[in-house]
Amino acid sequence: MASVSPAPPSSPVRAPAERTLITPEGVDLRLKLGTAGQRAGAFLIDFSLLVVILIIFSILVVAAGLGTMGAGAVDGIEVVAVIWLLGFFLLRNFYFIAFEIGRRSATLGKRAVGLRVVARDGGRLTADAVIARNLMREIEIFLPISFLAGGEGVDGLIALIGLLWAGLFLFFPLFNKDRLRAGDIIAGTWVVHAPRRKLEIDLGGDSADAATPYRFTDAQLDAYGEYELQTLENVLRAGNAETQSNVASTIRGKIGWEWQEGEEDYAFLSAYYAALGKRLERRMLFGNRRRDKFDTGEESGDD
Repeated sequence: MASVSPAPPSSPVRAPAERTLITPEGVDLRLKLGTAGQRAGAFLIDFSLLVVILIIFSILVVAAGLGTMGAGAVDGIEVVAVIWLLGFFLLRNFYFIAFEIGRRSATLGKRAVGLRVVARDGGRLTADAVIARNLMREIEIFLPISFLAGGEGVDGLIALIGLLWAGLFLFFPLFNKDRLRAGDIIAGTWVVHAPRRKLEIDLGGDSADAATPYRFTDAQLDAYGEYELQTLENVLRAGNAETQSNVASTIRGKIGWEWQEGEEDYAFLSAYYAALGKRLERRMLFGNRRRDKFDTGEESGDD
């Protein structure tokens, strides 16, 4: 069972925004929570992208509805309005879900400011958690926005309720130590700082095979899956030597790798990261996806 604990109070170098997360492998990951400013910046970038896409979508919908308006202007406008509202609903929901359910677990806005979503229990970020945290955004943000926008049947009192509702959820992360949205609490997620750093070994480059002296068997690579690959990427990008040493020792023991004198932990982890990524991609080409080390899907004869 994975466990999560706040940073020990006795540690003088651990910032209040950092948390210690213990993965199922017993790896101690020190995660830095995203600040309120970073999260707001990421949302503004994402929202701006949605507005641009929405403008383009609106132009296309209006253009497509012009012919309908000729036959019946009122009916045509209603059809266009329904299509626009449906499109906006699908766009704002599936944009966030589609990006966060991917391998990087981050929207374009989060990537730009160096954030990603992780599970607070140290496990794999599931589709259910991603869907739950993003559907809550409808209640947190877009529902009160519709109140504030006004319209037929919306009086000043309802608009005021919408303003108070929006303010409550807007400042909610400021009143809990882990800076969680209501969606994060329900989904069991954190938004953490994951700065973009170029790894020494390119996951998809053929030069990686020539550059590394490490050679792993398929059995050694099949010890882990996509979740462990993502965790290993976090370890490499974080650049913490102590964590890398612990992770390297864990992987060596798991796959039966004998440490050689002069072997550097970072080089070993980078080589294993590159090889594991290629192995998983090769398996996926044959429809055999492995989400984590517990996923024992039947081999499809990809070798």
